[in-house]
Amino acid sequence: MTATLAVAAIDQNQDPVAVGAEYSESPVVQAVIARIDHGDFSGARVAIETAMPKATPLDARVLAFQRERMRRIGLDFEQDAAQVRERLRRQIPDLTDAEFARWDGQGLLERMDIDGKRLYFNRATSNLFRLSSEARARRADPKPFVESPLESINPHHRAVIEATRVAHADNVLPRRLRITQTLTVHADAVPAGETVSAWIPYPRSIPGQQDDIRLLSSEPATHVIAPVSAVQRTVHFEKPAVAGQPTTFSVTYDVTISARHLDVDADKVVATKVTPGLAPFVAQRPPHIVFTDDLKAFSKRAVGDETNPWRIAQKLFAAVDQIPWAGAREYSTISNISDYALHAGHADCGQQTLLLMTLLRLNGIPARWQSGMMFADNGGVQSYWNLHDWGQLYIAPYGWMPMDVTFGRLDATDPAVAGFYLGGLDGYRVAFNDDFGRPLVPAKRFARSETVDLQRGEAEWAGGNLYFDQWDYDFVATPQP
Repeated sequence: MTATLAVAAIDQNQDPVAVGAEYSESPVVQAVIARIDHGDFSGARVAIETAMPKATPLDARVLAFQRERMRRIGLDFEQDAAQVRERLRRQIPDLTDAEFARWDGQGLLERMDIDGKRLYFNRATSNLFRLSSEARARRADPKPFVESPLESINPHHRAVIEATRVAHADNVLPRRLRITQTLTVHADAVPAGETVSAWIPYPRSIPGQQDDIRLLSSEPATHVIAPVSAVQRTVHFEKPAVAGQPTTFSVTYDVTISARHLDVDADKVVATKVTPGLAPFVAQRPPHIVFTDDLKAFSKRAVGDETNPWRIAQKLFAAVDQIPWAGAREYSTISNISDYALHAGHADCGQQTLLLMTLLRLNGIPARWQSGMMFADNGGVQSYWNLHDWGQLYIAPYGWMPMDVTFGRLDATDPAVAGFYLGGLDGYRVAFNDDFGRPLVPAKRFARSETVDLQRGEAEWAGGNLYFDQWDYDFVATPQP
């Protein structure tokens, strides 16, 4: 059976502006962005003030967000070298200066020089142990990393493959789940009596992947569910803040989630005819999908002289899979995520996905975004959950199929299991987004906390956006009979 999975009503001609994610090619704006990327915050602030009086409305909004971007970068990069050494010594008591200097010189401790001061990413120390086997071996009390049980070989992978072959279908093993998502604004983050607006992610109806979505309850009861056509779908709430009390919003719904898998025969694959419907998915989309010279060179090294689209996809998937996973900066602080993933020496799931999407599009293979939450349960009790991003690619004559380059190639002797996540998707994730950086419904007034993805939610009040340090979120998925 060919892949017939539909993604409901993705409209690539809709207004592409998500507040805080607007893009301008103005040389003045691009110069400001470059200054910030190089740590010249003082120069960027002067340039913004100089440019604002004559800026177009679009440029003025983009420049205003660049001020906010600098503030957010400052929240991500708060530690100096002495603080990083102190954190490392909690796990490596006899850390030497030579070790620190070597790891730092190798780029294993992410940092920025901001206005002449060297500052390190807040997750640099924990990321070091993911990036360096030498550092891991030096820990006095090694602890395993907390991962999804599906990131390595799992009986579920084989079960999905066997079920698709028996049923001659590409979506199988449906499970009914009850999901509760919560967003809680901290007490007194908003003045008492002021109205807090919140957007909690909500699943899209995707036939064959997630079906029969039924909202059961919400807090408050009054809410607005974005239409299925909203590719970053949410439930919107409003509630007055009460002095000394957190402001809590929640939604509970049931949804049926299916796993997917396609057996692709490379010899049957043909070049994709780029129709108007597919054209947006092979196009550049600045700022995060840009065919830079460095990206073209990386693609050439990975692809070589291969011309078969499926084998090209396999080669690109393998190349991006080699980039080690590490905890990420907030996406809104990064000016070009695919370029960042190419050069940073590490990347998280969304960064890897955007890099792979860009490479596929460069090679004429349609690719698009998907993201939401992944989870696991043990005996019906949730044992793991986390934000996660993945994607889809279009291979003719099979159609759209899943890809998850972060889970990557599994260490299995069976090629179908090893390659599960290029053409397959486990049944332990719910998708909220079928694109990135698109408007919320109803629209947000202030710059989003997350300008690219949407998994935790968003919140604001009349005084401005509420950033991630002002609220918390939770997710619980429970299997149903």
